[in-house]
Amino acid sequence: MHAKAKSPSRLFITISECHVDISNSGIAMKQIMDGCTAATHVAFALSDVATIYPITPVASMGETAQKWGMQGRKNYMGMPMSVKEMESELGAAGATHGAAAAGALATTFTNSQGLMLMISNMYKIAGNRLPVVFHVGARSLATHALSIFGDHQDVMATRATGFAFLCSTSVQEVMDLATVAHLAALEGSTPVCHFFDGWRTSNEMSTIDVIPYSDLFSLIDQEKVQAFRARALNPEHPVLRGSAQNPDVYFQNVEAQNPFYDRFPAIMQEKMDALAAVIGRQYHLFDYHGAADASTVVIAMGSSCKVAELTVDYLNSHGYKAGVVTVHLFRPFSPEALIKAIPPTVRTVVTLDRTKEPGADGEPLYKDVATALLTYGPGHFTSSLPRIMGGRYGLSSKDFTPAMVKAILDEAAKPAPRRFFTVGITDDVTKLSLDVDSSFMLPVEGVTSAIFYGFGSDGTVGATRQAASIIGDTEGMFAQAYFSYSAKKSGGYTISQLRFSKSPVEEEFGIEEADYVACHKNAYVDRFHMLTHLKHGGVFVLNCPWKPEELADRLPAAMLRELAARRPQFYIINAAEIAHQVGLGNRINTIMETVFMKLTGAIDFDKAISQLKSQITKAYMHEGGEVVAANLQAIDRAIGALVKVEIPDSWADVHNSSALDSAESVEVRATSFLSPLPAGDSPLEKFVREISAPCLQLRGDTLPVSLFKADGRMPMGTTAFERRRIAYRVPQWDPDKCVECTECSFVCPHAAIRPFLLTDAQLHEAPAGTLTRPASEAKLKGLHFRIQTYPEDCTGCSSCATICPGHALTMVPMAPQADAQRPLLRYCREKVGENGSVLPRFTINGSQFQKPLLEFSGACAGCGETPYIKLLTQLFGERMIIANATGCSSVWGANYPSNAYCTRPDGRGAAWGNSLFEDNAEYGYGMAVSCRQRREGLLAAARQIAGAAGASTDLKQAAQAWIDAFHAPEKSRETGIALVAEIRKHPAPEGLDQSFKTITDNADLLGKPSVWAIGGDGWAYDIGFAGLDHVLASGENINLLVMDTKCYSNTGGQTSKATPLSAVTKYSPDGKRTFKKDLGRMMMSYGTVYVASIALGANMQQAIDAMREAEAYPGPSLIICYCPCINHGIRAGMGSAMIEERRAVATGYWQLYRYNPLMAANGLDPYILDSLDPSVKINDLPYHGTPSAAETTDDLDASEGPWIRVADEKAKLTVDYDRPDIASLDAFLDGEDRYADLRIVAPDKVAALRKALADHDMSTYNLLINNPEAPAANRPGSPATNTPVSSDEK
Repeated sequence: MHAKAKSPSRLFITISECHVDISNSGIAMKQIMDGCTAATHVAFALSDVATIYPITPVASMGETAQKWGMQGRKNYMGMPMSVKEMESELGAAGATHGAAAAGALATTFTNSQGLMLMISNMYKIAGNRLPVVFHVGARSLATHALSIFGDHQDVMATRATGFAFLCSTSVQEVMDLATVAHLAALEGSTPVCHFFDGWRTSNEMSTIDVIPYSDLFSLIDQEKVQAFRARALNPEHPVLRGSAQNPDVYFQNVEAQNPFYDRFPAIMQEKMDALAAVIGRQYHLFDYHGAADASTVVIAMGSSCKVAELTVDYLNSHGYKAGVVTVHLFRPFSPEALIKAIPPTVRTVVTLDRTKEPGADGEPLYKDVATALLTYGPGHFTSSLPRIMGGRYGLSSKDFTPAMVKAILDEAAKPAPRRFFTVGITDDVTKLSLDVDSSFMLPVEGVTSAIFYGFGSDGTVGATRQAASIIGDTEGMFAQAYFSYSAKKSGGYTISQLRFSKSPVEEEFGIEEADYVACHKNAYVDRFHMLTHLKHGGVFVLNCPWKPEELADRLPAAMLRELAARRPQFYIINAAEIAHQVGLGNRINTIMETVFMKLTGAIDFDKAISQLKSQITKAYMHEGGEVVAANLQAIDRAIGALVKVEIPDSWADVHNSSALDSAESVEVRATSFLSPLPAGDSPLEKFVREISAPCLQLRGDTLPVSLFKADGRMPMGTTAFERRRIAYRVPQWDPDKCVECTECSFVCPHAAIRPFLLTDAQLHEAPAGTLTRPASEAKLKGLHFRIQTYPEDCTGCSSCATICPGHALTMVPMAPQADAQRPLLRYCREKVGENGSVLPRFTINGSQFQKPLLEFSGACAGCGETPYIKLLTQLFGERMIIANATGCSSVWGANYPSNAYCTRPDGRGAAWGNSLFEDNAEYGYGMAVSCRQRREGLLAAARQIAGAAGASTDLKQAAQAWIDAFHAPEKSRETGIALVAEIRKHPAPEGLDQSFKTITDNADLLGKPSVWAIGGDGWAYDIGFAGLDHVLASGENINLLVMDTKCYSNTGGQTSKATPLSAVTKYSPDGKRTFKKDLGRMMMSYGTVYVASIALGANMQQAIDAMREAEAYPGPSLIICYCPCINHGIRAGMGSAMIEERRAVATGYWQLYRYNPLMAANGLDPYILDSLDPSVKINDLPYHGTPSAAETTDDLDASEGPWIRVADEKAKLTVDYDRPDIASLDAFLDGEDRYADLRIVAPDKVAALRKALADHDMSTYNLLINNPEAPAANRPGSPATNTPVSSDEK
């Protein structure tokens, strides 16, 4: 609830811990929680072991269970459930299988691609008749694109595994049916996949009745537990399980399992009945809701059932005769139970599938229902069998609304309805979509609703969760909260929806008419239509720096008209300024939550504020009284800063405002300030105009199918049009203080500050206010140096200002800078451009005059990853092919419709692709093999031409020139262009037709491409390690770059094998007790892999050198980059990321080195240790490094590699990495929450763990200095470097 990045997730877990009843009173308690917590509550009680791997949106489940165990919670055996994080979902499933095989009641939590990795083990678990339970927050699968949102594609892909499938429709059902799943699995010796909708149910907070553990324990059949354990693998009564079978018996053994599935539906119903006897809520395999004499029924699974039930109730009161069948048990499918649930009067059955099975004649539920009607329907219905329709809806969490239910029922009532349809989209290609009357809404009585438009790091989501908890846990009140997010990390939008009432809230769809709307980011007024869902006379609160009299000029005309039409109670507050004054940074959540409590009167205001202050004090006291005091001060200031705005009648007729160009309207205006929406017909312009702009304005739901490419591709450089204006403060440049180092550009995570060089003529033509200074570099004599900021693309992290050695950058309010810099930026981009040839490319300054081909990404402000990839594109971007592992980097780089990868003016740029999380090294390997294979075909063709008797001399020379330059990046392209030109001059000589065709058809590969596989440490150290290891051992010429954040950044900061000793992370809540994997030294052991460890903030030139050497190395290379992350909780803020990198190296926490096998091949020591200080002397020899200082020229082709320049050195080691300052390690660690928190959770272990970490850092340094090739275990006197802390220390 304050400026710390990890606060929202920490607060949420605290709330979950405090609000889940574990008493044995037998009395159910009304509490608010989300679906993940509800499932975890039951899984903890009824399981011995959970082996997991974090995946969105269920990553919190294992962590929550682990923390409960630490706090003393006990399961049915009187023990804490054992929670173990594995290296992948494949590993988690294997461990779950093994745990169950050895007699433990085992569970896991997963979805989507994670569930796909478990399929093989699911077959084995079912085949072994083990009572395992998978809890799945069902999610989309990655096909043409990744989607982290909810539907049923994943569970439908596993329906043949032999698991039973049980579906919950709400948070209450998640708790109830999770219980049934565990009990039935044990009773029926059949594993169960208990699934619920990802996001809509998994992350929705709702007030429910919690089942006390005493009730859960009373339902367990201990005899069944003992019978299960008697079948476990045990040397006291050994048995063999999992043999290989031949054709003579395999078939029969499969059929031997039939009785288990035949009786399982009855077992499931028995457990539902047993639960009902305890809690009073009755469930069936199929539950019917609606008219007893219905003519139409809708059959569905998941949260859509609640939407359909509410809609049917309303429509039936207006003459419809409809009903809804909710499917709980999907496998084994019981057709008898289904037919029994359908009224005999039904004439039309509509099935709804939240999945798509390409190429199938109907989706899974449709086919099951159709079969049931044909086989069990005759004799049940009053007339002939009903006709059946099948529809698809809600893929990737697309909202399913009452209006859609009405459209379905209206279609079903037609004399000849569609057999198959989609709803919720406009399908203008295959014409399957139903028309939906969006004006149809259900009347909602007694429910107050609110929508909060927030910013990814401002705490709005955490504040909404807290408000929901305070209200929902109040006696006589019920609450529901649901959240949707942009994937632009902490810099994206968030939309939080909150409902509360004095009766249970049942609406499982987006708020259609809100009583309260709050905009927490004033930049959104130009982007989103936030008043669309505000009731007439409701409350609208805007956080902005403007005064009431400025609003007519600041707000878009369309918004002014909307305000005049809806006549809300309109309030403004400068919450950002309050947060800044009290020291909360951009975290305005406590302020805006206070305003919400005051204006809605949800509960007694004094009581609400008392609870809010109490929770804040509890959550943040460990970070010091100043943090708590700042939050409390912000609360106290909030109401006094609230200003009510009277809406003048004149706003009703406004058609223009100064916030908009008079030629534009908000309906067509994109977020670009450089120009109106592009009007051209290029693919990029059309994409931005037709797709990007609507999506960025939250109108993507309206786009028709015909606009999209079937393979999901998108043009390059779309983020240049976005202009998000999300920074509160941006850098202002003072040329008098500038030292022209270009480090500000170098470290900028978003390429929002860049150097330009102007000629005299360009400066003369420049707009007024174009400040420059005479360029000081000798090669730049006569040019004018300028640092140009991009205020509307800047995220305000302050990294540039923090590291500026001349203090030439000052952070100032964004709006004035945006206005001032707009014409100057336009001039620099359009009239000046990058000056990439003025300085050597492989230098700090020279690299920054190259256009970054990664710009304005969706990464967090201050991101530690993007500067590395941006630098890569400046060094090699025009010839790169990138394989990007799923994770943070795939999301911030390419989240539709935002593509941060762009091109040079000549159209060349990095081609980018993403496969999966686990296979990225192999994905990139395939690219490298493909390029090599295809280029070798070109080489063979060129050799034929060069040796052909009938070829002209010029043609032969052109072919030979390209052959000679085959491995040279630039020369191969130059000579390739010349060869193609020569080929096209003349007809092909006899016998060379195919050779000519081969070269001209594949001319885009004549230049040598540079293949890079990039990703985070979760990929490289854990889930993708086997592939990474194989690819690096293969000898193939491919480059791998690992962005090491030392945790799973994309899913919230879980432990990975890159996590260092003592770090407090998710799944290491009391501090990690083992050392991190030393990936670099492991790969060095092959002796054929180039390996480098770099940190931009410690040594920028060393990073450039490493990248250049790696790319030039004619084999596999690995670069490991230290990347500070928002999950680290850096107390100085992410603007200090580069300082953090420097401190990490200085203390020995991170090492800088390079290992180049080519040097060994030339009789040199292959190890280069790098340091902070390039003047340091090692072994009494001066540091020479590599040829990338300013004096370096580009006469060396990159294919030769800068390692050549050290060929005359005699030193075993060139060190860029001083002896660690171990004495400063404690201070460094205390600057990050992940280490400082150990003093709270395990204070008695701090000294031992930190000493071990310091010893390890020193040992690593000594190993690299003394004899890095020898294994540590074989080196006399060397301490072990990867020995876990002893059990006593634990």
